Amino acid sequence: MSQLSSIRRQFSPARINIYFSIACFFFPPVLGSVVSFVFNGGGLWSVLLIASKKRRFNIDRAMMALTIAIYAYCAANLLASLANNAIVRDAPHLIPLVTFLFFPLSYSTWSITQKTTLVRIIILSSMAACFVALLLAIIQQYWIGMRAEGGAGNAIVFATVVCLAVMACVAGALSGIERHKSALICAALGGTIAIIYSGTRIIWLALLISGIAVLLINQHWLKGKNAVRLLLLMAAIGVAVAAIGFHTISDRFDFLRSDWDALGAHGNSDTSLGIRVALWDIGLKAFRDMPLFGHGVGANQLLIRQGFQDLFAKTAGFNHFHNGFLTALVQAGILGAVTLAAIFVVAGRDAALVLRNSADPIERFGATMVVVMVITYLTAGMTGILIGQDILDSVFMVFLVSGTYLASGRQAPLPEEMPLPPVTQ
Repeated sequence: MSQLSSIRRQFSPARINIYFSIACFFFPPVLGSVVSFVFNGGGLWSVLLIASKKRRFNIDRAMMALTIAIYAYCAANLLASLANNAIVRDAPHLIPLVTFLFFPLSYSTWSITQKTTLVRIIILSSMAACFVALLLAIIQQYWIGMRAEGGAGNAIVFATVVCLAVMACVAGALSGIERHKSALICAALGGTIAIIYSGTRIIWLALLISGIAVLLINQHWLKGKNAVRLLLLMAAIGVAVAAIGFHTISDRFDFLRSDWDALGAHGNSDTSLGIRVALWDIGLKAFRDMPLFGHGVGANQLLIRQGFQDLFAKTAGFNHFHNGFLTALVQAGILGAVTLAAIFVVAGRDAALVLRNSADPIERFGATMVVVMVITYLTAGMTGILIGQDILDSVFMVFLVSGTYLASGRQAPLPEEMPLPPVTQ
């Protein structure tokens, strides 16, 4: 009987949420798409819990505003497919939108977790993820001889999720919530080196902008001796990153300069930069052809293949236009791009209000998570995928749900434990 009681305690709703939270913040750089199975599995579980009345919707202002924005984006994509009479063709491409539909359900289930517990899980899991990401990056860079892509299988995706983990560590160190500041700074440095080894230039920019934002948010901490220590620490980190990543950084910028020269002098579209410019041209033309509802979410590959054939007499196998909002414009027209932008605007506005009005360190940490997520995704989305990739979509929702709950949500009541069955003699 006591053993059964112990097992039930280990798998109580609160414990399950703890295990789930650890997986969501540790897995993205390390196990890649596993985080998608975890998050979407949690979403399906939340559906069952709410349907069986073991959970209740935890409705608050911030959650409702984001739910409306997210569901409007999903509706815009569905409307685009209906307008193009392509619902059958687009059905496989519409299925990933389920990840976004889980937002209010996941929020309601996740918010039974105490905020202090969730913050510590986020910080410590992100710290562990940064250390493992560095190990994977070193193995891939020096033993295998490839750009670091961790467990994500894609250097850009790997760099994006590690950037978020690095900023969680920095925010945790500056917020005063977690005592192990030295370990967090070391983890942030390790994650930064992993990002350097990924060779993803746009995330280098996102890391810089996000870092400045986190410092500005926590500027109350940057006074007197703390400011001097921070300057010395940043100088040491800068020297370490420059020394370790010099060759990678210089090589990537040499490639960029070479691509730029080839594009400007010869119009060469065979380079990384040239392909992106060609994709933007094709995307803009496709948007002008159908500006209101777009071509539907399943039309990208056909449009890109046809565009490269018409412009360069060659084929290309891309499924997005290397710009998040341009992809949205092509897929779902102006309505799709506006509703996509609304998600970021609503999330950023709520975070800004919390940072302006609240002095609570947990609420400010949650708002910082949202700010960092918005900056990182929008920056990366300028030349790559904004949303529409399973790992990025799941991590986007993980940060949006947990950050919004910490910043401005209220804790849902913990469900009562089911009574133990009577002991039969």
